[in-house]
Amino acid sequence: MTYYLAIGDYAYSSWSLRGWLFFEAFGIDRNTHRVDFKKGGVPEQMPQFAPAKTVPAIRTPDEAIIGETLAIAEELASRHPDAGLWPTDTKARATARALAAEMASGFTSLRGDCPMNMRKAYLGFEPSEAVQKDLRRLETIWDHARTACTPSGPWLCGDYSAADAMYAPVAARIAGYGLQVSPSAQAYVDAHLNHDAFRRWRAMGLVHGETLDRYYKPNDTGDWPGPAPLAAHAVDSGKPENDICPYSGDPVTDLLELGGKVYGFCNPFCRDKTVADPAAWPAFMDIYQG
Repeated sequence: MTYYLAIGDYAYSSWSLRGWLFFEAFGIDRNTHRVDFKKGGVPEQMPQFAPAKTVPAIRTPDEAIIGETLAIAEELASRHPDAGLWPTDTKARATARALAAEMASGFTSLRGDCPMNMRKAYLGFEPSEAVQKDLRRLETIWDHARTACTPSGPWLCGDYSAADAMYAPVAARIAGYGLQVSPSAQAYVDAHLNHDAFRRWRAMGLVHGETLDRYYKPNDTGDWPGPAPLAAHAVDSGKPENDICPYSGDPVTDLLELGGKVYGFCNPFCRDKTVADPAAWPAFMDIYQG
């Protein structure tokens, strides 16, 4: 038996990103059910997750339904104590939980004025005073966490934890709206933009799902501030280096070209998400670099 995870649109669903990262970033297997925000109500599209009414939601192997994000993190941490969702150090773990709880209930101006949109990097966006206040609060608590926990890497409380997953959509907003933050806060945002799991989610958001106009702003747009992807593109023909899809193990049907060589995938989505950011996908890079 396995977990079942319900999520919304990759490009726009910030809470879904958090729930997905709890599985993807910590190596926990799941089957994914995607709700389409353009097709009506969320609960009606996921009756197997009732009584949950929002995404993300999960159904555990023993049929428990969890429809609240922090509860998902805590339950996964209890069931998978070696996965690393929370720090092992007691002070760092307490700090991480406090940060995650504040994210769950706070920063409403930033979330409301700057809806997450993984497909756009807006230019000239002018944040309101309320958004500025949220940004200053983020700077304060992020600096506090790094001072209290003295991590050696870029994350808040040591190794990447559920608290960092909770703030991944905030990093996407700061990046996507060009919001000005302190150098230490910007370094933390950059760590998310370079995180492979975050990049995989964004790659899927670039190529899958309808365009939802309510998430767009009338500003000019520029290049996404994260790492530039390798220059891959879809092709219709060629002799692939691999016979089976690096993700499913099924025979290849769809092709991309990168570095003068052709690689195969089992369906257009597997190909297109790889074209969007090849280096974000370890299974593909094993073939490409091999």
